[in-house]
Amino acid sequence: MSTTVTTEDIGAFEFECGESIPSLEVAYETYGEFTGDNAVLVCHALTGSAHVANRGLSEEEEAALDAPVTGGQARAWWSDVVGPGKAVDTNEYFVVCVNVPGSCYGTTGPASENPETGEPYGTNFPPVTVGDWTRVQRAVLDSLGVGRLHAVVGGSVGGMNVLDWISRYPDDVRRAVPIAAAPRLDAQSLAIEAIAQRAITSDCDWNGGDYYGEDQPDPDHGLQIARQLGHVLYLSKASMEERFGRRAAGREAERDAFPRDRAGEFFPYRDVESYLDYNARKFVERFDANSYLYLTRAMDNYDLAAGYEDDADALAAFTGEALVMSFTGDWHFTVAQAAELSDAFRETDARVAHHVAESDHGHDAFLVEPETVGPPLSDFLDAGVEGKAVTDADGDVPEEDTIPPVHSSLF
Repeated sequence: MSTTVTTEDIGAFEFECGESIPSLEVAYETYGEFTGDNAVLVCHALTGSAHVANRGLSEEEEAALDAPVTGGQARAWWSDVVGPGKAVDTNEYFVVCVNVPGSCYGTTGPASENPETGEPYGTNFPPVTVGDWTRVQRAVLDSLGVGRLHAVVGGSVGGMNVLDWISRYPDDVRRAVPIAAAPRLDAQSLAIEAIAQRAITSDCDWNGGDYYGEDQPDPDHGLQIARQLGHVLYLSKASMEERFGRRAAGREAERDAFPRDRAGEFFPYRDVESYLDYNARKFVERFDANSYLYLTRAMDNYDLAAGYEDDADALAAFTGEALVMSFTGDWHFTVAQAAELSDAFRETDARVAHHVAESDHGHDAFLVEPETVGPPLSDFLDAGVEGKAVTDADGDVPEEDTIPPVHSSLF
């Protein structure tokens, strides 16, 4: 498998907010060989990176790469789905994944140096939208000589990125796969995101976003809380109960991160707390707090119908095929929301299937259940909505009583 890991300067860039920067460097990776009509763009989720799959390089070749260091869910984050012989088969498809503006994984963002000042941008970096991500991806594909895409695929906010692609560049996409996504966030998700953002901006070390000096501590406490809220949002009630229950933690290595008062010491430190603390501590080692603010705000702001009469009007120019995938245990982007999106496609007479996957895992199912995601995705890329593993090929929406209740509160 041929692999390219690179950063390209696409020059001056004007964001949708109207502000510009003199130079935008974009990190991207490609896998496989381009044959003219086999390009698949994979759009990463909130804290993902361009490193979508195992690169097939030796340890020496990996060490020699001039590439951002990735960890956790940012490192080869979909390697069970993308790669030789996988659902997105890099022996067949030319896969491109582009790190989005505002991130901290190689593409210019708040932590990058402003060439006009020699200092990090911080919150002087322009506000970023999902539309900006799409336009940057289009510029990278242009530089690679890729015109029309065989498919654009993405999960979570990456699925919103997919929807923006087919409303913004409808003639450039043959097949679209928004997974665990929706045309917009609902009020409950917006509320949780608002709390996460305020956890960062109220951290005394955030310093208005200017915390990049050697003697300035990072706002790790606020970012940890923000990430913990994310973990609660991404897991289902059933999966949390099965995995943690009310058990006390077997170890207390992370407890000091959030100390208790004297009276609080009487009560047990629970397994679910330990999980949240451990993952939050690991997350702040690899991600930038300002980037988290920028990317979550881009997701919050996205609305497929903005500038159109409704969702169907936004999708009306797209003449390809779509596979909408949702998961029964996902309360962040629900089955009901996916059904509404599918209905919007059907209003345009598009060929669409809504594949509902049974899963108790929650929103992260698209990342951690390749056996659920892979077969319908592979068959759709190959044969469209008639693919043998794609359910709902006739366009039938699940009966209302088969759709699980939305927003079973985790609090």
